[in-house]
Amino acid sequence: MRDPERDRRRGGTGRGTRNPMETERPDLVRRVRTLTGVLLFLVIGFHLAPEQAAGQTQNRPEILSLQFEGNRSFPDRALANSILTRETVCRSFVIQPFCWLGADFAVDPSFLNPRVFAQDFVRIQLFYRQRGFREVQVDTVIHRETPTQVSLTFQIREGEPVRVNSLELRGTGGLPGSPLDQNLPIRRGDPLDMTVLEAARDTLTQRLRDRGFAHADVLRNIFIPTDTPREAEVEFDVYTGPLARFGEIQVEGNEEVSELVVRRMLPFQEGSVYSREAIFQAQRNLFSLEIFRHAAVVEDLDHLPDSIVPLRVQVNEGNARRVRAGGGWNNADCFTTETRWASRNFMGGARRLVLRGRVSNVLTPTLEESICSGAGTGEFARLNWLASAEFTQPWIFSPRNTFNGRAFAERQSVPDVFIREALGLNLSMTRILGRNAPLSLAYRPELGRLSAAEVFFCTNFLVCSPGEIELLERSNRLAPVALSFSYDATDSPVSPRRGHTLAAEVEHASQATASDFDFERLVAEGTVFQPLPGDMVLGARLRGGFLNASPFRGFRSTARESIRIAHPQKRFYAGGANSVRGYAQSQLGPRVMTVGVEELVFPRGAASEAICAPEAIADLSCDAGALAEGAFESRPTGGSTVMEGNLELRFPVWAPFLRGVAFVDVGQVWPEARDFNLGELVATPGIGLRYATPIGPIRVDVAYRPPARQELPVITSSIRPFRPDEDDPGQRLRPNGGDPLDWVLVDALARLERPVTFEEATGFSLRRLQFQFAIGHAF
Repeated sequence: MRDPERDRRRGGTGRGTRNPMETERPDLVRRVRTLTGVLLFLVIGFHLAPEQAAGQTQNRPEILSLQFEGNRSFPDRALANSILTRETVCRSFVIQPFCWLGADFAVDPSFLNPRVFAQDFVRIQLFYRQRGFREVQVDTVIHRETPTQVSLTFQIREGEPVRVNSLELRGTGGLPGSPLDQNLPIRRGDPLDMTVLEAARDTLTQRLRDRGFAHADVLRNIFIPTDTPREAEVEFDVYTGPLARFGEIQVEGNEEVSELVVRRMLPFQEGSVYSREAIFQAQRNLFSLEIFRHAAVVEDLDHLPDSIVPLRVQVNEGNARRVRAGGGWNNADCFTTETRWASRNFMGGARRLVLRGRVSNVLTPTLEESICSGAGTGEFARLNWLASAEFTQPWIFSPRNTFNGRAFAERQSVPDVFIREALGLNLSMTRILGRNAPLSLAYRPELGRLSAAEVFFCTNFLVCSPGEIELLERSNRLAPVALSFSYDATDSPVSPRRGHTLAAEVEHASQATASDFDFERLVAEGTVFQPLPGDMVLGARLRGGFLNASPFRGFRSTARESIRIAHPQKRFYAGGANSVRGYAQSQLGPRVMTVGVEELVFPRGAASEAICAPEAIADLSCDAGALAEGAFESRPTGGSTVMEGNLELRFPVWAPFLRGVAFVDVGQVWPEARDFNLGELVATPGIGLRYATPIGPIRVDVAYRPPARQELPVITSSIRPFRPDEDDPGQRLRPNGGDPLDWVLVDALARLERPVTFEEATGFSLRRLQFQFAIGHAF
């Protein structure tokens, strides 16, 4: 059946039967009777109601609840957004207890308006009819809870929708490029949804205008045969108009930024083939300079001849300099604070200079046992800091190319793994391949010194002597070349509901890049989001990484020159708020247990004998398995291969402020690539809450890890017999209040030959619950 829009615009009368949006006369009579009944019931009910309490509207009871029944195809929220009637709600989840107590200031009341309610009855019907459900029937139920309070219910019988039986395009013959109807939002077999049809029409029009047809138009034609009233034939008539080119380009509103800078950010010139997408890209390029408060490219489509489209570029400059400060918290970095100063037209040309200072681990020593449990203890809990200067050149022979140079000094700690202090540069060239699809080539030289990493090197590479560890921890060069790519096709950068992302990076470091540590490293990650009925979102993430290390150049011409050693900064770690949430920060994967030698050679508690004799410590044959688990300290060592996966269902709890999640995280880290085994993946289910704030959702998650059985190596201090002619008697090992042993500590670590087996009991245990706190989604 013909759509009236096409007939009106062409001046025709159409053909076929009735318009799909028209209603048969019996339907109209039934609707009038229903509306009359609703209005009569409301009027009688209101006249019989007693006087309302103060604050209520005369003869309009308060709406305690608003419900929908029978709506299989559309969620309650979509229907609620299509009508005006609302139910009484609490003003905020934060003050929910006051709502339970009946405090007036906490409640946002809503009262029944009979005229609006009757109109909402029609709105629900129109909502369904516009989406192809022409047989829909709607009834209303008003239940009076008290003389001044009611509950409302819309009872819906959807019926079967009219579906698209055929979908054709006309007038597209001879057009270059990919087919216009590729990936349209409507397909054969879908319900005849007028809103989706309009979106498909807009998509076709946009695609034509992106190919140079500035005056293109697409008309919609719908035919529903009388013998098959549930099947629709849809046609789109395409009118391209003339091929157009950009005409004169004028620039307005620029003050400090020169007109040349504005023009070179345009991805076209006068005489280029017209493209609506190119105009949008020009606006994105201008906003990316960060100096313009407003930027618009206005086209003159009324210009004659219509094959020429003049443009006017309007910009409004913001402050050339800006200072920002902020802070945050998560249980891995404790409290953080950051300050930035930016010059957005540094030395002209819209170049940017940003000075940045950041401090983290604030208050960690005080709160390490509570809300900052993942930030580390001891020297790992000291303040971390960063000072950097970053320069950006926004145009390198093309608006798609950007150069970025960054100099920095920082102290960084990975709890229980290493502490790093470094000076470095990050030089990168980025090219925008498409919308939200940058490709970057970077060189990242730095001179860094490690500390507290002796356990890492002794465990992973059997480098335990002080001299060799000093070579690894002293100032060494780490200078990789990196190629990275990312693509973001989600509908929101903060809380996506639909779309996907891809990201990958490969690094190479060798003597050719002036690096003391040689390696190749590959990391790839992807996410996908899919909306579900009931305002739910299903999200998934998959991440994998591989590291191939080479011998450390500082060990050349020594007995260790053939050992492959990876810099701890480049190893992979798993566990934490944005990883496998059933584990604390970096605690999933290879670990080592450290213990003080005093715990082994002296009796502890009620025990009458020591765990090991000093001779067993010296020859590494000590079995520390009899020692209580609490005496050990777990130290992650990272690995060369990692795999992580997350599946998360996000659902409303108290919309729009509070949302809940149910998730399952899986992952594992393997010491070497040859150890990779999917059977060793660990799964940790959990639940969480997200409270919406302007800076992102505040997140609280709790996950449960399964019982594990692990054989872990043990690291302790080396000892040797006391030498009276060489050693100070005060250096002998001495227990509290006991006689000393004729043994002294050696400045080296000892890795015991026998690992310790830790096996957790089966069944539920509160000890295996892991809480995570952060700002922002896990992915």
